[in-house]
Amino acid sequence: MKNIFSAILILLILSACSNKEPVSVDHSQDLKPSYDTTAIDSFSAGATSEAVIMKIKMSSQQYQDSIKEAAKLQAEEKRIAEELEKENKKKQEEEKKKASEEKQQKTSESSEVKTEQN
Repeated sequence: MKNIFSAILILLILSACSNKEPVSVDHSQDLKPSYDTTAIDSFSAGATSEAVIMKIKMSSQQYQDSIKEAAKLQAEEKRIAEELEKENKKKQEEEKKKASEEKQQKTSESSEVKTEQN
């Protein structure tokens, strides 16, 4: 009985130590989680200090102010150009009136001269 028991024990040990086929690992599924954002270290090169942020905000406000000032200057120039155009139109109308009055005077004078001659 001892021989049978020892034989079974030897068979179990030999079967446990036999060559086994390697288990194939599926690499298609990575264990990395998928995030829609990335973590950023606050001490990295991309981090900005409060002083830099304030400078950016100040320059942005200055930029906005300069845009407003430029818009005001353009509006002023446009207004001046319109006033000049109106004055030029008035002068042209006055010149046309004077020219038409002179023509009327010349025609009336010529008609008076013709009536005197007859």
